[in-house]
Amino acid sequence: MLFEISEKAEKEISKYSDDYEIYLELEKVLQLDAQKNDLSFAKEEINVGIGIRIISENKLGFAYSSDINKIEDVAKKAYLNSKLNEADENFCFAQKTKLDNVKNIYDSKFEKLDVTEASEFLESILETCVENNCEPTSGSFAASLENNLITNSNGVSAFNKFTDFSAFVSINAEKNGEKSTAYDSISSCNFDLDGEKLANETCKVAKDSIGGVNVETKDNKVILDYRGAVGLLSTFINAFNADNVQRGRSILKDKIEKPIVDTNISIYDDGTLEGGLNSSISDSEGVKTEKTCLVEDGILKGFIYDIYTAKKENSNKNGADDIKSTANGFRGSYAGTPSVSPSNIIFDFKEQVDISEIENGFLATDVLGAHTANPISGDFSVEANNAFLIDNGEISKPVKKAMISGNIFQALSDCNGVKSELRQYGSFLIPKILFNNLRVVG
Repeated sequence: MLFEISEKAEKEISKYSDDYEIYLELEKVLQLDAQKNDLSFAKEEINVGIGIRIISENKLGFAYSSDINKIEDVAKKAYLNSKLNEADENFCFAQKTKLDNVKNIYDSKFEKLDVTEASEFLESILETCVENNCEPTSGSFAASLENNLITNSNGVSAFNKFTDFSAFVSINAEKNGEKSTAYDSISSCNFDLDGEKLANETCKVAKDSIGGVNVETKDNKVILDYRGAVGLLSTFINAFNADNVQRGRSILKDKIEKPIVDTNISIYDDGTLEGGLNSSISDSEGVKTEKTCLVEDGILKGFIYDIYTAKKENSNKNGADDIKSTANGFRGSYAGTPSVSPSNIIFDFKEQVDISEIENGFLATDVLGAHTANPISGDFSVEANNAFLIDNGEISKPVKKAMISGNIFQALSDCNGVKSELRQYGSFLIPKILFNNLRVVG
């Protein structure tokens, strides 16, 4: 279907330009939501759309539609829109190259999944929470299949097909009149989600958080659980975005081949990762995905680029051609244009510690307010959520209320991985992380 639509679109856009790109998307979604113990919402939908970009006289034009019967109109609008924009010699589209398959990003179980099976899965999560003497406040399950096709006037034809399954639960726990809350989620390209484990772990965190003690303000060793770490790492990884670097919005500008984090850390962006939530054979521009080393043993090695920022970088170097797109040109949907975004960010720690090795410390399951961190300096002050003290190598008392403050760049200069399961949350594939010197404010 998408290939037929693409052929029709090529004929239409060729009337206006010989330099074009067509992005087609077909998405199937199954979603269920629950309030407390009851399913409150369910939907199945199919979304189809087309986005067309053209370059005419070094000017970029873009238009889109969810109506594939309006391809002629979309092509014409893309051309007319180009006339309204400024010329930029850095606009160009992907060149044709051989694309390799990426393993384990599509699960055929999606084709047979129906509302009944999905409902049973979500209900089992809620029931497990109740069995743990916890009250579910909300929950959800979603499954999606996306097919996208990128073709352009350079002969590129990149077809991506992948699935995504996710579940979420939020619960209340109560004991002796005191309450606590917790929430968590799981995601996978395959329908191999362990809903029972999600429910059990979330309930344990909520129940363990009941009560709590006050803490004194001091510098401390702080372990951030997955969600807590991801909140702050999102600010950190923005500094590797070539667009931010070129606009002077990154503290890492001019620091290539210089130490920026602890020497036991290497960081990669890997769009080819088997089973990666953001893996694909190409990015949204049709560039072959790859594994890009960003940091090696603490040393900054490079940034992530889309086609535009790569060419702009070369233009800034008086026509050099040593910078290529790292296949990080992604778009949210057919209705948007590509921009620099990470795929699967892997934090590889050479040194990992066990919680049993920490005499005194602080553990935060999550943090609130990570979005307020300064995107350039990396300074942050966040509220610790579902937090605990660590005494003599064991997680001991829950903490009533505390803030954590510091600078994410400085914090990553003195940290270790924690011996724990490697999990992917969003773009990040990480263990729990120990920051050896953060300010805990009681």
